[in-house]
Amino acid sequence: MAKNKEEKNKEEKSVEKEEVLATESEKAENKANSKEANIDQEESEASSLEDQTNALKEELEEAKNKYLRLYAEFDTFKRRAAKERIELKETASRDLIVDLLPVLDDFERSQKSIESSVTENESLKSFSDGVQLVHQKLIKTLQSRGVKEMENPIGKEFDSELHEAITQIPAPENKLKGKVIDVIEKGYTLADKVIRYAKVVTGA
Repeated sequence: MAKNKEEKNKEEKSVEKEEVLATESEKAENKANSKEANIDQEESEASSLEDQTNALKEELEEAKNKYLRLYAEFDTFKRRAAKERIELKETASRDLIVDLLPVLDDFERSQKSIESSVTENESLKSFSDGVQLVHQKLIKTLQSRGVKEMENPIGKEFDSELHEAITQIPAPENKLKGKVIDVIEKGYTLADKVIRYAKVVTGA
């Protein structure tokens, strides 16, 4: 009887021990699951944070590129505007100077005509001097604006970049064939750009 009671106690203790072990095992498993869940949550949060960081980087890069494009466009606009202002100023000056060139031609023709008459009429000398003075002032004013008279092309090869052939005549010498024989109207440049081609006669 006592033996049965002892065995029963042992069985009860064994059951209790198993229950304790089961409880501890369940607690450990719950703890592990909780820890794993925390890790998953942390990884999820880290992944979300990384996504946000990448998104911010992309936005920053896009804003930077947009700024650089706008800066480049503005810089191009400034340079274009400055160039247009210069061209407008040059064009305005060029048009005025081109209009003055025929006046310069008339001065030179008048000067030659007066010089030929001075020998016959001394009273024209003072008038000739006055015309020459105005002529020289006009030349100096144009030169100060960058106007240059082209080099005399007589005897040189015809250059379509500088000359405009008005007519051709038989060359008096073989060496003058294809070359400039006479100048009808002088050529001029402004800032090294042709503003009037020299009108010439060439030898054929």
